Amino acid sequence: MKTRELGRAGLEVSEIGFGCMGLSFGYGPPMDRTEAVALIRGAHERGVTFFDTAEAYGPGLNEEVVGEALELVRDEVVIATKFGFLNGVPAQGLDSRPECIRQVADEALTRLRTDRIDLFYQHRVDPNVPIEDVAGTVRDLIKAGKVKHFGMSEAGIDAIRRAHAVQPVAALQSEYSMFWREPENALLPVLDELGIGFVPFAPLGKGFLTGKMSADTVFAKDDFRSTVPRFQADALKANQALVELVVTLAAEKNATPAQVALAWLLAQRPSIVPIPGTTKLHRLEENLGAVAVELSESDLARIRAALTAIELVGERYSAANQSLVNR
Repeated sequence: MKTRELGRAGLEVSEIGFGCMGLSFGYGPPMDRTEAVALIRGAHERGVTFFDTAEAYGPGLNEEVVGEALELVRDEVVIATKFGFLNGVPAQGLDSRPECIRQVADEALTRLRTDRIDLFYQHRVDPNVPIEDVAGTVRDLIKAGKVKHFGMSEAGIDAIRRAHAVQPVAALQSEYSMFWREPENALLPVLDELGIGFVPFAPLGKGFLTGKMSADTVFAKDDFRSTVPRFQADALKANQALVELVVTLAAEKNATPAQVALAWLLAQRPSIVPIPGTTKLHRLEENLGAVAVELSESDLARIRAALTAIELVGERYSAANQSLVNR
């Protein structure tokens, strides 16, 4: 697999990463640990060098699995993790106090079985802690050798600029896909200006762009999509026009809808590295096959026009979680 550079600080990663969240958080019960470790190792064997985890995915459990899986190949991979929730539990609220950041870093190093965190994200902007203090704390961790690069997640432009002035931000992680194109409006140009890489999470629209969902799809109560407006029956039905577009493109390219969705992201900018997640090896292999799908300028123009004409229905977060998005 080819590599891409995130930001201007020399952070080189595989052009598709692996989002580990779903192995233990968000989509139901945690995956069997032995199987999760084997899946992560399978990703590495297939060329993936960029793995994304967080204290909040468990809490701590996800980092432990990632650490176990990658310990023997630690120098061959880039591991990203995150801080920013009280006790690592999103439901308890935000906590980016400097003492908390330092504690999370130390605990993450232990769980990840490593001596450095390659990319340390603030999981969500904390309005109670000046972003300059957050960036300064990560800067000190970088000086101490515990962290190599600073990242932010779901941050707004003002916070990004202020943080970047204190400690250069290597990468921003936010949702971006054919199903959610809001970053194109103002965020991506600022990242280009500042030399910040972009890591789209949910690059397959939380599964919607795979073409496997219909208005009849029902999510388990422990699947976070059960509370998301975009995944209610009326929205699923209304948004099928997008699925039909992706399915049509896939047939033309002799690819799968997921591969087309990922190839579209890769074509947007050379500094974009999506991190699709899965619990199945064959889906992992399918996702990685996206690097072979070629979209011409004509294809991209046609897709852009089609996407602009589709009016999507439903918010991407429930009302309870909307406050965690800093825009």
